[in-house]
Amino acid sequence: MNQYKIFEGLFKRFYKREDVILDAEMKNYVHFRVGGPADILLIPENKEQVIKSIKICKENNIPYFIVGNGSNLLVKDGGIKGVVIKLNKVKNIRVFNETIEAECGAMLKDVSSEAIKNSLTGFEFACGIPGTVGGAVFMNAGAYDGEIAHVIESAEIIDEECNIVRLSNKDLDFGYRSSIVMKKGYTVLSAVFKLEKGQVKTIKELVDDLTNKRESKQPLEYPSAGSTFKRPTGYFAGKLIQDAGLKGYSIGGAAVSEKHSGFVINK
Repeated sequence: MNQYKIFEGLFKRFYKREDVILDAEMKNYVHFRVGGPADILLIPENKEQVIKSIKICKENNIPYFIVGNGSNLLVKDGGIKGVVIKLNKVKNIRVFNETIEAECGAMLKDVSSEAIKNSLTGFEFACGIPGTVGGAVFMNAGAYDGEIAHVIESAEIIDEECNIVRLSNKDLDFGYRSSIVMKKGYTVLSAVFKLEKGQVKTIKELVDDLTNKRESKQPLEYPSAGSTFKRPTGYFAGKLIQDAGLKGYSIGGAAVSEKHSGFVINK
């Protein structure tokens, strides 16, 4: 029984009817393509809706969970109790000289495309990460020796008391796949990235090279959450898993990829 259905009306006051979904099957909203229902799924179209939704959840003691593109989540069969706020429609991107301001739901590949269009270099590493700006800041996403901490100038966040605060790079306290946002349970609303002027041809060549590497080495033909394991200091997780004889190992439909042992895929 959905005990949070009684709160549906609170959200429908400022959402389109189709953007408030009861008993939403999360398998339809995450890259792993598994997971049970969320009691209420909200799909906001702007930052104001995000802020108001979180305030209502806090005021009514409704548990809530923030989702970006669903590319780094594994949802249990029992689903998610309370409210899920999926941010992928909050995705405006603006360019000012050598900076790019992107909202939380903007895809990293779209930010990378804007950087190319404006001859800005520094964001190439993120061109193939299938996540959003909010999720990338939350976990300090990275690839190919680059990470969000290298390019972000500041982030606009909602803190525990629903204050809207802008944090500098230093304030964000980035570590390997971590940030103050993750540690404190903040929600990212937007981020400003500081890049440098470059040559479009050179930038595009690097993006194309990284894209080709990703497509040739990663099991993109299967549902997954990308590279599954953190890298142990001095080692590569995929190599350790392969050396342990676990490449291709499976339990039910979950398997260690034959193509890259750092990925758990859904067969």
